[in-house]
Amino acid sequence: DILSMTLAFVAGIMIYISLDEILPMAHKYGREHLVIIGVVAGMAIMALSMLLLG
Repeated sequence: DILSMTLAFVAGIMIYISLDEILPMAHKYGREHLVIIGVVAGMAIMALSMLLLG
């Protein structure tokens, strides 16, 4: 299904951006833990919503 592949591609781009751009910036400003918690919580919420609504 083309929609599933497109959504997976976009999710990969968002993960790359969050790890490549946001985490180094958070390290620069000293808020690494808050950003990591936010990224992990966001991924967990998305996975849970996919399981419940899927």
